[in-house]
Amino acid sequence: MKPNTHKSNSETRRKFIKSTGIFAAGLALMPSLSIASESDKGMWSFLTGKQDDKLAVMGGKPLRTKAWQKWPMWNPQTDEKRVVDSIRSGVWSRAGIANEFEAAWAKTLGCKRSLTVANGTNALIVALHQMNIGAGDEVLVPPYTFIATVSAVLLNGAIPVFVDVDRETFQMDPDKIEAKITPRTRAILPVHILGLPCDMDRIMAIAKKHNLLVLEDACQAHLAEYDHKKAGTIGNAGCFSFQNSKNLPIGEGGAIVSNDDIFMDKCFAYNNYGYPAGTASGAIGNGSPMLGTKVRTTEYASAIGLSLLPYLETQTATRNENAAYLKAKIEKIPGIVPYKLYPKVNRAAFHLFPFRFQQQKFKGLSRAKFLKALRAEGIPCSSGYTPLQKMDFIKSAFESKNFKRMYTAAELNYEKYMENNKCPNSDILCDQEAVWFTQNMLLGTKSDMDDIATAIAKIYKNADELNKMG
Repeated sequence: MKPNTHKSNSETRRKFIKSTGIFAAGLALMPSLSIASESDKGMWSFLTGKQDDKLAVMGGKPLRTKAWQKWPMWNPQTDEKRVVDSIRSGVWSRAGIANEFEAAWAKTLGCKRSLTVANGTNALIVALHQMNIGAGDEVLVPPYTFIATVSAVLLNGAIPVFVDVDRETFQMDPDKIEAKITPRTRAILPVHILGLPCDMDRIMAIAKKHNLLVLEDACQAHLAEYDHKKAGTIGNAGCFSFQNSKNLPIGEGGAIVSNDDIFMDKCFAYNNYGYPAGTASGAIGNGSPMLGTKVRTTEYASAIGLSLLPYLETQTATRNENAAYLKAKIEKIPGIVPYKLYPKVNRAAFHLFPFRFQQQKFKGLSRAKFLKALRAEGIPCSSGYTPLQKMDFIKSAFESKNFKRMYTAAELNYEKYMENNKCPNSDILCDQEAVWFTQNMLLGTKSDMDDIATAIAKIYKNADELNKMG
């Protein structure tokens, strides 16, 4: 009888894995993952030593030379007619097309009213003004946001008070809000930054407890959802931006949304010289019952919005699908910690895809060298914001004639203000950890997402050599 030379499948598999070196590398890098899936082959080949390509920043060949999705996306055959017709009409100031776009945007969000204005910054300024926010008031804001959020508070004569962020979510930390509330606090201005929704249940509960208004800055959060409600529709009002980089771009533009008719009528009047809501552009002699400014939208901008709005739902779904796919891949790499969503977030907008870069876990490589190497591989990326609460524009406002007349010298003590508004978590994100990919990159294919993950893995494998470079 012949000896049994047949070996079990498991024994053969163990020997194969051991011989390739994947088993040891897999255990070291990801204890729960010992074998790379087929879709991870490119990424894991760098991690396990099977790929010897040099980094592009060190003289090697870039991993990717293919262009990324251009933005804005514009199809002349399907998208131009509405805009060209609006220009040829000669009616360029806001009129019927603006009304139509406002109605369409409100319907898309599931809210009662929408008002379009010149840009997202002015949407915030107008909304705060019609919430009667002004001299002597404090507004709670996050430090990890675009400058417009805070400048809108200052331009209304109020003082921004910074609430530090949760580094895992990049959002205003509800645990830190109540400690910042004083008798002068009038409103909370949560920002769904990067298109990732804030923890709105907790924010709204705190606002109700302390009788505060809530204005959502949803300028980066088009169609993001928290508890099946669109970002921007949960608080007393919400603001959006339609600037050229945004997920719904019209060049420059913004919107205020709310279910409060009286508030929205006031916003309309304020954006149109104080004339009553519904007054046509260019009308004179109607009388103005309130002081106002002029930040009206245009017909051709509204036409662009109407042309591109039908694509937003599908694009949002694509961004979410690719973001989840990319997150699942790169979180396997040491030192790469992708965003975290709150439990009630149904979907994000992903105006930006963020992750935290942890230098010590990434073989001690600095973020600056990591970003330079990633760009050299053909992957556009950014370190994001700088600490907003430390910028000189706040000091400049405090030193202005108006602020000196509205506040006492003690209230404008900038050193004391800085001491009371330290935000260490935001500083860590800004100065050490945050890395962003732009939303247009998430409109690509799974193969495009593989390129991002593989490039990061390639840098990780070569990090020791890269560290030796000056």
